[in-house]
Amino acid sequence: MEYTTLGNTGTTVSRLCFGTWRFAKESGGTVETDREEAHDLLDAAWEQGINFIDTANVYGDPNGTSEEWIGEWLADRDIHREDVVIASKVYFPFDGRGEPGPNDSGLGRKHIRAQIEGTLERLGTDYLDVYYIHRWDEDTPIRETMQTLTELVREGKVRYLGASSMAAWKLTKALWTSDVEGLERFDVTQPMVNAAQYDEVGDYLDVCADQDLAVCPYSPLSGGFLTGKYDRAEDGSVEAPDGSRGSLDEMFDDYYATEQAWDVLEAVESVADEVDASPAQVSLRWLMDQDRFTCVPIVGARTPEQLEENVGAVEVDLSDEQFERIDAARGADD
Repeated sequence: MEYTTLGNTGTTVSRLCFGTWRFAKESGGTVETDREEAHDLLDAAWEQGINFIDTANVYGDPNGTSEEWIGEWLADRDIHREDVVIASKVYFPFDGRGEPGPNDSGLGRKHIRAQIEGTLERLGTDYLDVYYIHRWDEDTPIRETMQTLTELVREGKVRYLGASSMAAWKLTKALWTSDVEGLERFDVTQPMVNAAQYDEVGDYLDVCADQDLAVCPYSPLSGGFLTGKYDRAEDGSVEAPDGSRGSLDEMFDDYYATEQAWDVLEAVESVADEVDASPAQVSLRWLMDQDRFTCVPIVGARTPEQLEENVGAVEVDLSDEQFERIDAARGADD
């Protein structure tokens, strides 16, 4: 495993982060990753050298189950808390206490205060390394949100602040507010970024580069599209394996399998052949090799075998020409 400093912080993390979105997640009445499988995956991540774990208060059915399973795993294993970097999130309606009430969502002081206590209890820890706002709250002044998050940092309950998906100008506004008010600012971001959909958050990434914010992208393989397991039929539709996201998600073709995405996949596959790696490994390495900002992709493998393949990305070496070929496929030269 390779390790890197997380943006402008003093914390060192593995070059890949393990995501736990599927823990206890029900799809069609079936739990995608049950408790035993979750612990096996956490074991595999740890054995592969991953020290960075990502979760959220709303992951799992009911909400909070993902955090609970991580907490149980930490308690059951001989792993020192200081050796693990744990990130969680707040914003969405939380149903872990039953039907969400009027103050069980958003980024107001009341909701953030309630959720951080629940998150820490479920994880069995005194602090979070990174606490993300999961989305932007249109109904709460950003000053109140940043003041509340600052209190958590100064109380020792949170080490660093993070922001997930939002418009670039909103991220800029939050950073400006922190600077003007003398508050803690965001150091880590979590947008959806991959080689096929990079340009959709181009302005956001410009802010991250300018402000030296770490980028921990979710969906780094474009919903599995960049693994190379999908084929294109003569009519332009996607031929998807049974049980894959492409076979279950009606929006997959329109959202993931764009013309640009097929061009990027073709470039990724050609590079993969040259470096004797899988398309997934090349796609992850392309993200890790971003030089404008620290990039730590979040991988959400379903099996230890998939996770092992993903970790193999750290062994891949892309030449400048190969990196730029993938860049060009997404129209970067234009």
